[in-house]
Amino acid sequence: MHAPGPQVDDHMAVDEAFSVLIGARVPYLLLRDEDGRCAGLVTRAQLAAHRGGSWYSDLTRLRDLSLDRGPFTSSVAVLSEAETAMRNRTLDVSPVVDEHGYALGVLALTV
Repeated sequence: MHAPGPQVDDHMAVDEAFSVLIGARVPYLLLRDEDGRCAGLVTRAQLAAHRGGSWYSDLTRLRDLSLDRGPFTSSVAVLSEAETAMRNRTLDVSPVVDEHGYALGVLALTV
């Protein structure tokens, strides 16, 4: 498990999030809802794809994107079960959350 890294509010504009992602030199950002709980994870590739679409506008918010919104990996999950669940959902990374939904870290599959 890796540290959670940068977290941004899910109402942030896609362009702003892309700037944060590039500035922080990370491959993904964790999204928080209005209560600070984990609301999803967005990757550089996902942001780039949305910015390049004909439907894109600079008013597009992260919460408007079609992203994985869970279920996320529980902090008490057995590693092998978490890995199987991620592979079944074709996820390379998954937020790890506590019992209240706050991000503790990110679980990443290795090849």
